Amino acid sequence: MTSDKVVNGQSVKYMPGGTAYYFSCALSNLPVNYLLATAVGKAEMHYIDDLKAMGIEVIVQPSQHTVFFENIYADDLNLRRQNVLQLSDSFTVSAFEQINAQVFHLGPLLAGDIPIQLIKELAGKAQVSLDAQGYLRRVVNKKVYATDWADKKEALAYVDILKADVAELSVLSGTNNVQDGARILADWGVNEIVITDGNRGSQIYNDGIFYNIPAYVPEVIADTTGCGDTYMAAYLYQRVTGAPIQEAGEFAAGMSGLKTKTHGPFTGTVEDIAAFLAKTKTV
Repeated sequence: MTSDKVVNGQSVKYMPGGTAYYFSCALSNLPVNYLLATAVGKAEMHYIDDLKAMGIEVIVQPSQHTVFFENIYADDLNLRRQNVLQLSDSFTVSAFEQINAQVFHLGPLLAGDIPIQLIKELAGKAQVSLDAQGYLRRVVNKKVYATDWADKKEALAYVDILKADVAELSVLSGTNNVQDGARILADWGVNEIVITDGNRGSQIYNDGIFYNIPAYVPEVIADTTGCGDTYMAAYLYQRVTGAPIQEAGEFAAGMSGLKTKTHGPFTGTVEDIAAFLAKTKTV
């Protein structure tokens, strides 16, 4: 999880964030058994209390700090400076020894969060799903920079489902062609590759087939933060309950699209998603 400080000309706000937060909030509204394993410092334990109050089971690995992102916006909200003021401790293999699941979804925030050895250990227990974003970030003097993932080939051999946006896929694969990039990652061992592209929809590659998933966009968009995490929560929920890829992808697109109608994490229900899918035009 992150502790986010958001600064603009009018206010300074502090709020929880990160994959652990948005993914967990989304899954708390779906009929599935879910456990969050996260690293949080003492000062942010109230975020954990809030998640538990939502009915989410949480295991906390003690950390000296919580990852602390500072986002400073100019008058043009599209312009943002981002600093990392604190780092959390890396996850340890021992913290997961007693945890079992059908799927482990990993959401590193930064490159040092989850060691490759932990990916290998979890792959020996169940399917591993990974959001690649964190491995493509490095922090130098508190500034965030884009970077390639040096150990990607070794690690991705143990990943069953990979989520990346178009830009992240290009960095990982070394090509700007989405389909070629997906095939390269599949050659490295990834079975299922989820490629998101904002309101242009998404593609999912599995066993030589590309599934084209449309975007479901509401008339008014209030907040896109956490959309990718919401998408993956919905997609993995559908897959573990037996849905085929196309159906799972469309459900995920609908849930992430519905999330953008309001600020904060997803708070709707399966019925809300179905209604939104039925009445919303695809893009």
